[in-house]
Amino acid sequence: MISVGIDVSKEKSTVCAIKPYGEVLMTPRDFKHTKDDLDSLVKQLSRFKKKIHIIMEATGNYHLPIYRYLKSKGYHIVIIKSLSLYSVT
Repeated sequence: MISVGIDVSKEKSTVCAIKPYGEVLMTPRDFKHTKDDLDSLVKQLSRFKKKIHIIMEATGNYHLPIYRYLKSKGYHIVIIKSLSLYSVT
């Protein structure tokens, strides 16, 4: 299984991919939320011949363009909500 992490921003997302045990398959790189860049991302992901799990953060509405695009291409996507942890002493 290949794990793809996506750090979502307003106009772009930073994407990286790793195998189990941390072997890096794709170093972090930015993809704009445009059709051309998302096509390029899908082309990069299609190189991996194993099952891909994509993990991205929920960021208001910013994650929706890349989520919808990747979902339309058949990818399994998990959306997580970032959590702020506070330590009170």
